[in-house]
Amino acid sequence: MFLFTLHRSCVAIAGADYCVIAADTRMSTGYNILTRDYSKISQLAEKCVMASSGFQADVKALQKVLSARHLIYQHQHNKQMSCPAMAQLLSNTLYYKRFFPYYAFNVLGGLDNEGKGCVFTYDAVGSYERVGYSSQGSGSTLIMPFLDNQLKSPSPLLLPVKDAVTPLSESEAVDLVKTVFASATERDIYTGDKVEIVILNASGIRREYMDLRKD
Repeated sequence: MFLFTLHRSCVAIAGADYCVIAADTRMSTGYNILTRDYSKISQLAEKCVMASSGFQADVKALQKVLSARHLIYQHQHNKQMSCPAMAQLLSNTLYYKRFFPYYAFNVLGGLDNEGKGCVFTYDAVGSYERVGYSSQGSGSTLIMPFLDNQLKSPSPLLLPVKDAVTPLSESEAVDLVKTVFASATERDIYTGDKVEIVILNASGIRREYMDLRKD
């Protein structure tokens, strides 16, 4: 029953020493809501989390492949994969399937080797970019303009190159995520019920939840 859902929204914001990844818990296809309490966020490594939108069966298959390859990496290197390394692995995995791609649009977030927040955004065939914030899914057309207005990420073409991390504090970033989801829920029928927010920082991972509209 859950294999054919296509709709969901996810957001990630990178800060100086934290990363916030969030997704709503509604799973739906067409005008049918299949479940109102489904997590779309997957922890891939100790300091790396992925939120995915798209076709549910492909998302599950992709998570399974990444989990297996991470396990092999741990056996070979006796350590967890870093977030930038996982970002490259995800890109390679998607590109390998480019002729019959996973219908999955992902946002990867976590902490890099220096402890800075990092966010990587992807298309379906593995092209990716490190950014300060990103959104995927049916609500992204409503969420991204809001984030652009609030965060004003510097252009990568400007010299000298500026850090992509956002200037917000951790609590401000969490509040912003709650605001953008509350806003998107008013206009997007595929976003709603509840938002799951995962916060990564030096002390570990914690989760917060906020109720959204249920109609």
